[in-house]
Amino acid sequence: MSDRRQVLLRVDPAVHAALMRWADDEFRSLNAHVEMLLRRALAEAGRMPKQAAPIPRRGRPPASPG
Repeated sequence: MSDRRQVLLRVDPAVHAALMRWADDEFRSLNAHVEMLLRRALAEAGRMPKQAAPIPRRGRPPASPG
């Protein structure tokens, strides 16, 4: 797995609360949701680095058939 960087992010409490609600609605952690939003913004702006690794899959592995 690739190295993950930690970032301290200061946001308005109301923005934080809204992001938490949105992440909860989509069954994501706040961290995963913020990364998804940043990646979406980079892609829409044509600035997503080609060498960026995909977001690591989390949670239970898929059930095996049989």
